[in-house]
Amino acid sequence: MTNTVLERLRAPFEGPNTTGNSTAFWVVLALGVVGLLAYPSVASGGAAENMSQYLAYAFLALSLCFIWGYCGILSFGQVAFFGVAGYTFGIVAINVGSYTGISLAVVAALFVATAFAAILGYFMFYGGVRDVYVTIITLVVAVILHRFMGQTAGSEWAVGDARLGGYNGMVGVPNDAIGFGSVGIDMTGTGLYYIMVGVLLATYLGLRALVNSQFGYAMVATREDEDRTAMFGYNTEFIKLATFTFGGTLAGLSGVLYMFYSPGGYINPDVFSVSAAALPVIWVSIGGRKSLIGAISAALVIQWFNNRIDGWLSTGFDLPALTPSLELTTTTVVPGNEWSLVIIGSVLLFVILVMPEGVAPRIESTVHRLFERLERRREQRSQSADVEAETETEVPE
Repeated sequence: MTNTVLERLRAPFEGPNTTGNSTAFWVVLALGVVGLLAYPSVASGGAAENMSQYLAYAFLALSLCFIWGYCGILSFGQVAFFGVAGYTFGIVAINVGSYTGISLAVVAALFVATAFAAILGYFMFYGGVRDVYVTIITLVVAVILHRFMGQTAGSEWAVGDARLGGYNGMVGVPNDAIGFGSVGIDMTGTGLYYIMVGVLLATYLGLRALVNSQFGYAMVATREDEDRTAMFGYNTEFIKLATFTFGGTLAGLSGVLYMFYSPGGYINPDVFSVSAAALPVIWVSIGGRKSLIGAISAALVIQWFNNRIDGWLSTGFDLPALTPSLELTTTTVVPGNEWSLVIIGSVLLFVILVMPEGVAPRIESTVHRLFERLERRREQRSQSADVEAETETEVPE
């Protein structure tokens, strides 16, 4: 009876389009959630706040995994929706103020990010743009936004009381609580952390259900062979547009949550930079573009590692001291953030060459093969025991 109830609860979230459809996976997932919930209790306050930042980035990873892994749309422009949502949140929150203003800022930010993705997607997909050209256009959009927002330093570049600030960024965005009137929910410290964990878990389960639904099957069919899917009567342009638009909403949600984390309510044009645009692609490529849990895990681990490297190597390396045999005449210092890029890039290259499907799918296939091998050995031992038992019970003539 218990197994039947559990199977019914799991059924909407399991299917051929998701990694992890076994009891063992759900047990590991539950342990992972428990670990995240316990993290603020065992880590320092600063570590928990940094983890809130990584959790915000996890939504950005999910947005790309959803559109690229399940519909074949490789976008370098997810940071465009992330940044547009962040700036919209800041403009509304600064001008309206109060808990109500912050709530309106969340709604406005998600609406603008969604509308921006829908408009861009409409002109691309109904205009016949496909494959690598979608990638190029989305990257160009991010680059244009980066350059445009960078030149908004003058006092004339303001929306009401909100100054865009150019490369200095927008500062002083209210982000301490969300609510209505004088009643608000704390969005700082561990409170924000737990809210992010809850929203991330709900989003992950919702995406699992979506990609295993009829629409999810249509997404995968479009990814595998768009022309053939269209021949079967599916509106592939609409499927791609809907997928891309929802991916923009997820990226916008990531930008909103990032603004709640951001110390001092700060955002600058660097969120649109090429290096920022490449990060979601790196997370999803390493974690597995067809694995939602892989994308989340890769974003959390890589960003944690990136920050640790920046901290450990912030003073740089004195290369002549490390390599005296080269007889360098000048001191060459490599900053910590450059080393983190080198290391993460090397990991990406290794994963693409050795396990192009990503780490999470490789782990799943390896565990599956291991269990199959153990099951075959168990069956062989059982058959051998049966044969021996039959031999012992035979009566000689």
